[in-house]
Amino acid sequence: GRGVVPSTVCSVEEILDMGYVVAREKATSTFKIQNTCTLALRYSVQLDSLSSTRDKDRQRLPSFITSSSQRTEFVGTQNYSGLSVFSVFPTEGEILAGKSQDFIVTFSPDHESLYYSDRLKVVLFGKKIAHVIHLKGAARDHPMFVEGGVPLDVPVESLAVTSPVSPRGGNVLPLTLHYKTLSSILLVLEYIEGESSPVPAVTELKVGDIRTAQFPSKKNVEFSLDDLPLLREKGFSVEPAKGKVERGQVKAISVSWVPPADFTVSYSSYSASLLTGEG
Repeated sequence: GRGVVPSTVCSVEEILDMGYVVAREKATSTFKIQNTCTLALRYSVQLDSLSSTRDKDRQRLPSFITSSSQRTEFVGTQNYSGLSVFSVFPTEGEILAGKSQDFIVTFSPDHESLYYSDRLKVVLFGKKIAHVIHLKGAARDHPMFVEGGVPLDVPVESLAVTSPVSPRGGNVLPLTLHYKTLSSILLVLEYIEGESSPVPAVTELKVGDIRTAQFPSKKNVEFSLDDLPLLREKGFSVEPAKGKVERGQVKAISVSWVPPADFTVSYSSYSASLLTGEG
């Protein structure tokens, strides 16, 4: 006899991000696995959210309230309906020697959340885990979305109400912005003074517009930031302060900060601006 080591190549490495979807709509993505050995490979696809030990695993305390700073939960937000938010087809079969198989992943969120996630495993012959892919996705009730800044919530859903974040001391500089639904976004810019010319602290926001069948209008989303003179007085600069985003596209907004001449290092500079959009 002759022993053969099963070998495969996957078109996706580690993470498959489905991006943003309007809640109650679907998005699909495809990845491919190629059989690079001389043996036909029997495979099955498993999702952690459908694991027989899922209920037992959910009894553990989430990482954000334990001493561990590293996230250990691969299964995030799930649908209220009880149906899987991620599904894959086909779930089992055989890949002949030298051939490849396409897999279709469907993302079907039924409510708004930024933390849909799951873990997909491709198992050969019911024993050997050949590939592990982390599935991610986000859903919004409205096509316009803003991302960036410091998370103000936790990666699992609860009944807790998120309280506003108050300004912190020191030279950490929060900038809070709001968009359409009045959700808060916290930007923290930390300026480090050097001997040469000042280098501003810089962070970034992204404004996007989800392509959707619920809102078929072809009109672009327009966004603008208010209170720019006040921001400039405190050393903040925003570029661009207004603009348009085409359907299915994302535009980056750069926010920078250099302390004004009368700034006191022992205090933080706090400013708020209203980011609005329509389309």
